[in-house]
Amino acid sequence: MKVEFSKNGPVFSRIVAGCMNWGAWGANLSVDQTQKLIEDCIEIDVTTFDHADIYGHYTTEELFGHAIKGNTAFRDKMQLVTKCGIKLTTPNRPKNRIKSYDTSASYIIESVERSLTNLQTDYIDLLLLHRPSPLMNPEEIADAFTKLKDQGKALSFGVSNFTQSQFDMLNDLISLETNQIEISPLYLKPFTDGTLDQCIKNGIKPMGYSTLAGGKFFAKEPEDSVVQIIKVAGQLAQKYKVTIDQVLISWIVKHPSGIYPIIGSTKISRIQAAKEALAIEITDEEWFMIWEASTGREVA
Repeated sequence: MKVEFSKNGPVFSRIVAGCMNWGAWGANLSVDQTQKLIEDCIEIDVTTFDHADIYGHYTTEELFGHAIKGNTAFRDKMQLVTKCGIKLTTPNRPKNRIKSYDTSASYIIESVERSLTNLQTDYIDLLLLHRPSPLMNPEEIADAFTKLKDQGKALSFGVSNFTQSQFDMLNDLISLETNQIEISPLYLKPFTDGTLDQCIKNGIKPMGYSTLAGGKFFAKEPEDSVVQIIKVAGQLAQKYKVTIDQVLISWIVKHPSGIYPIIGSTKISRIQAAKEALAIEITDEEWFMIWEASTGREVA
């Protein structure tokens, strides 16, 4: 269940628990419910938790922190990922006049200090820039990352939603461990735009969010493209005696780049199902059956 992100890089659980919907943006879990969900994840060896400072309008990290406060056994067993760089307009940040990006060294360091306090921890296992800014200065970012690493406040670094050129620009100055990207049977762009190819070339593992298309596969009235994918995935689910969502997760992890799926559910049964999906080995032809269902046509 645990794999290195890169050669001599950090070791994270193969399935990542996404925390975006744990708080005000989703299930609005209590501290006790959050603690129970953390315990349940660790029990099934899902030990990596993905955060961002903005989740829950800057409140979900704090919720998580209250759940692990004072429990060093919790912290020793988990890996914490968080992101920074997006500024939201919200009562929790009254000085933010407009949604924007800030990748200045001062803002990165300030964000990490706040995340450390909110998460009740001394260090972040993996810090990501949440979005690339047109104004970002790679040397300034690299200096901030280096300072945080030297201080032991962030152990490794990566990016999210970066293009290949943006990734290379920063990776030339400081080693990046991952690019966290949207990817699913409904969003195929990373398979064809070189993003996953770059990960293979650089020997790093991508992280995938919205791997089940943000719940679209569970909608009561799904889109036509979803219906076609579900039809094919349903056939494969019967063959392998698993669920449709497990087939879709197996489709994601089959790619040779070694995508780490982020599972954004607050239901431990869904997270457990994703873990079990790692054992499903669909064939190449079955993989292309889902691709064809998504695009509506056979490959060229």
